[in-house]
Amino acid sequence: MSERLAQGDVVASGAYSVDRDRLVRYAGASGDFNPIHYRDDAARSVGLPGVLAHGMLTMGLAVQPVVERFGAARVLDYQVRFTRPVPVPPEGAVELHVEARVGRVDEEAGTARIDLTASVDGSTVLGKAQAVVSLA
Repeated sequence: MSERLAQGDVVASGAYSVDRDRLVRYAGASGDFNPIHYRDDAARSVGLPGVLAHGMLTMGLAVQPVVERFGAARVLDYQVRFTRPVPVPPEGAVELHVEARVGRVDEEAGTARIDLTASVDGSTVLGKAQAVVSLA
């Protein structure tokens, strides 16, 4: 059975808290121990405002609503452009808000392009974030 979607449909959304503890856990899981992701002094020494979330962590969180909605096996392709860093404060967290909307349906191929909007504090942090999902 094929799922029926129309261009413009919002198919999923989510909000994800990113704090320093999450950055440390991600560093351990990914092996990315670049100090700009956990030390303010290192981040500032290269001209950054402070610690930044890993781009791949942000990318992974942004696709999560699509995975929850369609299942990982139905995600055929996923790409983003990193357009804005995600600063993470020493205390507390930032919230990554994601909305997944149908950008295009290809009936012949049985797929849909899902356009993702990922934002922090009202600013989009990923550009051209798109997942292609199988409708079968």
